[in-house]
Amino acid sequence: MTSSDKKTPTPPAAATRARPAPSESTVVVPSGFVRVRGAREHNLKNVDVEIPRDALVVFTGVSGSGKSSLAFGTLYAEAQRRYFESVAPYARRLIEQVGAPDVDAIEGLPPAVALQQQRGSPSARSSVGSVTTLSSLVRMLYSRTGSYPPKQPMLYAEDFSPNTVQGACPTCHGLGRVYEVTEKSMVPDDSLTIRERAVAAWPPAWHGQNLRDILVTLGYDVDTPWRDLPKKDRDWILFTDETPTVPVYAGFSPKETRAALKRKAEPSYQGTFTGARRYVLHTFANTQSALMKKRVSQFMISSECPSCHGKRLKKEALSVTFAGFDIGELAQLPLARLAAILEPVAQGEWPDSGTATNSSVLSKPARRDATARRVAAGGSAHQAAPDVRRTPNLSEEKRLAAQRIATELLERLATLIDLGLGYLALERSTPTLSSGELQRLRLATQLSSQLFGVVYVLDEPSAGLHPADGEALFTALQRLKAAGNSLFVVEHDLQMMRRADWLVDVGPAAGEAGGHVIYSGPPAGLAAVVASQTRHHLFARPAPSLRAPRSPRGWLRLAHVTRNNLHRLDVGFPLGCFTTVTGVSGSGKSSLVSQALPELVANRLGRVIETADDDEQDPLFTTPDVPTSGQIVAGMEAVHRLVRVDQKPIGRTPRSNLATYTGLFDHVRKLFAETPAARKRRYSTGRFSFNVAQGRCPTCEGEGFVSVELLFLPSVYAPCSTCHGTRYYAQTLEIKWHDKNIAEVLALTVDAACELFSGEPHVMRALTVLRDIGLGYLRLGQPATELSGGEAQRIKLATELQRAQRGDTLYILDEPTTGLHPADVDRLLVQLQGLADAGNTVVVVEHDMRVAAQSDWIIDVGPGAGEAGGKVVASGTPAEVVRVAASRTAAYLKERIVE
Repeated sequence: MTSSDKKTPTPPAAATRARPAPSESTVVVPSGFVRVRGAREHNLKNVDVEIPRDALVVFTGVSGSGKSSLAFGTLYAEAQRRYFESVAPYARRLIEQVGAPDVDAIEGLPPAVALQQQRGSPSARSSVGSVTTLSSLVRMLYSRTGSYPPKQPMLYAEDFSPNTVQGACPTCHGLGRVYEVTEKSMVPDDSLTIRERAVAAWPPAWHGQNLRDILVTLGYDVDTPWRDLPKKDRDWILFTDETPTVPVYAGFSPKETRAALKRKAEPSYQGTFTGARRYVLHTFANTQSALMKKRVSQFMISSECPSCHGKRLKKEALSVTFAGFDIGELAQLPLARLAAILEPVAQGEWPDSGTATNSSVLSKPARRDATARRVAAGGSAHQAAPDVRRTPNLSEEKRLAAQRIATELLERLATLIDLGLGYLALERSTPTLSSGELQRLRLATQLSSQLFGVVYVLDEPSAGLHPADGEALFTALQRLKAAGNSLFVVEHDLQMMRRADWLVDVGPAAGEAGGHVIYSGPPAGLAAVVASQTRHHLFARPAPSLRAPRSPRGWLRLAHVTRNNLHRLDVGFPLGCFTTVTGVSGSGKSSLVSQALPELVANRLGRVIETADDDEQDPLFTTPDVPTSGQIVAGMEAVHRLVRVDQKPIGRTPRSNLATYTGLFDHVRKLFAETPAARKRRYSTGRFSFNVAQGRCPTCEGEGFVSVELLFLPSVYAPCSTCHGTRYYAQTLEIKWHDKNIAEVLALTVDAACELFSGEPHVMRALTVLRDIGLGYLRLGQPATELSGGEAQRIKLATELQRAQRGDTLYILDEPTTGLHPADVDRLLVQLQGLADAGNTVVVVEHDMRVAAQSDWIIDVGPGAGEAGGKVVASGTPAEVVRVAASRTAAYLKERIVE
């Protein structure tokens, strides 16, 4: 019997005594139900379920149970498909579509909007201001009500945008930085000869050799150190735009080449020369390969634009001010400070006509900034701003326009600030935001859209959010619901579950053991469902910790740390312990733990730390990171190794998967190569790789599928007709190990593979850790592109846990519980505690109070976000931190600690 055939169960008396948490939401009378029949997307087992509209519905279940497959893969995908059917066929091909879900029928489904955590295509031209549409209002504010220099005509809103031809700085084209390619950047070591690859900017491998051979034909000396060549020759090789085509004699020495040219011998081929700078710029502008773009970008020297000083706008736009700020300066202010500046304007106050700055409009910090600018310009700190910027035709209409725009801005800013994002600035680019921050920005934008009758499907909106900020999130969701919308939320946060109108619990376990709706109804009713793993955490009282905090083996002490909002911070991390760093969103936790700490440790270890998004951002838009200042003053003698486990993907293509990343596939392929059948055919381990020509299917080249272009409809991916999705040659699949071929092994889940390889210790080393860390539901061949950030992070951790523990490693993790059900958090904690038991030092950034309560030491950063944060509010054992009144974490931590 499916879940929709059941009546909502009434919990027995015993269950009600187990402290079921009542819903704190208002009583909801649904206007109807969304009825799903026969959902089979991913691991869903022919699910039938009814979900109320006009309600806050939370989808729960362990990681991999199928809740996202139901909420996003089925409900949202079907709503999107129906919408696209109303769109003109030509327009449809321009929109990325998710495809039709595998479901028999869905009734009563309204239009849907998805607010997912995925970033989309990173672009530094996309910013907080553009995502929230606040920038459009700010540009209108400057255009209509800004203070203009004398005789300057009024500018349109587009003139204040760096992304338009009208507004962009003509020097840097709106990038804020200029780029040049110099001899020093292209030839880093001038003691080398051209043959020794002195021109590092040229491509590696054959293409680079080709260019060197062409220089030999052209008569240039390739065997003299670069610095000893004539300047005329060096300049032509690097900077010429000429592209001569000449005969090339591959492998010939210069002398042999001259002789061959003299006798007009038949060349190996005709080669065309490209100067080094021309190659760098052309490759950067035209390549589709992110790797190639990143490679050539290292030969381009970036510096702040001398015309706009990084503000990206033409000088006419920057000459207009509002409340003493040009639009570039205003965009750099935290949203909370921007709101403080606009508040008096919304009340009708306005700077005196002709003054660029007025204290009634500016907040105290803004007044200090304005004063500092006047003093820097040679004026007095006490004098009024000079009367040089007049708002033309200052009138009541303009005052009202400023008041109206400021009011609209404040309304939108209030939502962002309530959601804990007041520390962000309008100019902050979206690739630098966490997925949780980006999703909350989109949520705030939807609140101002005034849509109704829509289903909002949200993916863990509480991710990256401190419990102190959770109330504002719930209020925002309630506003959407009150406007006549339905909210379908995939969530692991217990507080959100308790306050939901309706719970849909999917499971009972993950992967093949999941895919069933085991409960659908009001939260209290889940207490009676024995099969639910969620109910144990939702209704149980906190269990007392049986582990006494470890005693530190020493201290890793940092002094005078300065990074982002951290200013000369002193902090100590206990060695050989499990430390949790807590604090509200934007308080400085990640600046300390994910940036400053690894950089300072890596410098002492002689290593280089790459930034978290190195391979995601377009190198043209990346700005040099401001290095961390400060030093380690004690404790480095106990740290010999640094491991940073982040949520970056383990691969960018489907060719990277769980088995290849963890290294277990090498051992599996070796087992296949050692079978008698493989030895008889002389198959090597490479034969069993879908990335090698000798083993993979020649039709799909190891992809397993082919793309079918349908012109006006989205492309369809069909299994390869030759290998039927297995990715391998038919002859390769004839080799079997324990009655399974290599493709069948890749299709196994980790749990199933543990049974098959139980007698193979090299394979089991990785499989056991993957299972213990809660990833037993993943398939060995699961493509990297299908993994969430949390799954990728746990795979990296599992790969690390395979290593022998020496007790001298510093492990740094940033929110490792993201995307984890409380049951999976418990399994993760066992592994992290095991690392500390082995003598290692584990430092995690976390918002989950259960993790904080079970750690040895807590460092609470705050007390607020942005400028109001950056300090250590509390540092001690969990029992000590709960007694610190200044800590916003203490109250929530106390709920998790049983005295």
